[in-house]
Amino acid sequence: MPIIEIYTQAFCPFCARALSLLRKKGVEFKEIDAPHGSSQRAQAQQRAGGKTSVPQIFFDEKLIGGCDDMMALERAGQLDLLLGL
Repeated sequence: MPIIEIYTQAFCPFCARALSLLRKKGVEFKEIDAPHGSSQRAQAQQRAGGKTSVPQIFFDEKLIGGCDDMMALERAGQLDLLLGL
């Protein structure tokens, strides 16, 4: 199973949706609170190649993308493979 890190922000519906899917899958992940203007948000932006939105999701240091990207992987049947399920 990959090491999963997800940068989030409070009251973000896309963050909540991504977290919900990860919880539904039963995988362990590290949620990193990254509100606008924080050093964590700057770190997320740097790791994501300049992308400024949240969530930013990483599996084993590799950028998966945001909520829509992870949901697309789920619809395509590829998310479980990446999660080792």
